Amino acid sequence: MKRILTVLVICLLTFSITPVISQELENLHLDVRDYNGIELPAGTFVSVESAQEISTQYCQNGYKAYFITTNDYYIGDTNVIPESTTFVGYVEDVHDPIVGTNASFKVKITKMVLPDGFEMKVNGYIYSDNKNIIGGEMTAPAEWRKMPHYQSMLRYSQISLQVRPARLRQKGVHAVITSGEDRIIVLTEPVMITHTLTN
Repeated sequence: MKRILTVLVICLLTFSITPVISQELENLHLDVRDYNGIELPAGTFVSVESAQEISTQYCQNGYKAYFITTNDYYIGDTNVIPESTTFVGYVEDVHDPIVGTNASFKVKITKMVLPDGFEMKVNGYIYSDNKNIIGGEMTAPAEWRKMPHYQSMLRYSQISLQVRPARLRQKGVHAVITSGEDRIIVLTEPVMITHTLTN
């Protein structure tokens, strides 16, 4: 008998409270965003700053590299890459300096970490106009040669000396990205941004 009374009391309380809860839920207004994500296309440029020095003098293939955004990146009204987002990557394709050519390397970007700790996979490189290779320039000539240059058709009239580089070139120097240096990341694949920070 006691069990039946207990069940009846619980049922009465449940039925009497349910309309109150459902009415309060109807009055409750939540600011929920209709949000399907935003795609950053391949070829997107993101301005960053180097968080540490990277040099071919002591960095080998696989050395971890960190870059931090210094500005918010908006698409429309949505802040898709907030300031202080960290991009993580690694050094690859390292070449030491040789006679005639400076050292070179690439920095592959693999991950983006938002300020709230949310991580996203990305594919990109630190941009350079030489196929994203940092360094690798031809070095200056080691010596210059003077060669006669004739100003007219007559062999001995108005001769001047022209300075031309010799074949020998100087030894290359190490390639460096200094700490705090402004750089640009170029995305090589599209990235779907499904997580953004709100104020």
